[in-house]
Amino acid sequence: MADAVRLPDPAVEARLARLDEVLAGLEGAPGPALEAVRLLTEVYGEALARVLDHAAQPLLQQLAEDELLGHLLVLHGIHPEPPERRAARAVERLRPAVRERGGDLEWAGVEGRVARVRLRTGGGCGSGCGGGSADVMEAVRAAVLAVAPELESVEPVATERAAAPAFVPLSTLRRRAPQEAR
Repeated sequence: MADAVRLPDPAVEARLARLDEVLAGLEGAPGPALEAVRLLTEVYGEALARVLDHAAQPLLQQLAEDELLGHLLVLHGIHPEPPERRAARAVERLRPAVRERGGDLEWAGVEGRVARVRLRTGGGCGSGCGGGSADVMEAVRAAVLAVAPELESVEPVATERAAAPAFVPLSTLRRRAPQEAR
């Protein structure tokens, strides 16, 4: 196995993109090509499921956390982690990039089949701000649905604004109540 040629991640991504194009072209095509792809996918999925059956917990977790292997496990419907956990991990992976831009991103959970996230963009504005927040939400949607396609959508949760502290002028604290006549 030491002589096996390994593909760097950009080469894998390029091949996956090309595979998507080729498969999209096959979808409407009659004939044995599409059936061959379907059967091959089913057999490989069964092989992966058998690997998971024999994997000890530490290895199982490593396989699940590897981005490429995780996608394959999702594709075959055999990922050992629930979609909520995969989605939360995808959000956590994006969080440093959002923080670098002055915002923050936080996993808020799943309601039904909808993932919820809190997004605060730079300048203290919430998810309703214009500009980059729509781009960030689109990146979050893509990342979450790629690892957890069982979910239907990803929606922002409104960030709760803390109530402004009540301002009490110092002069009112120093003033004494008028004393009543004795």
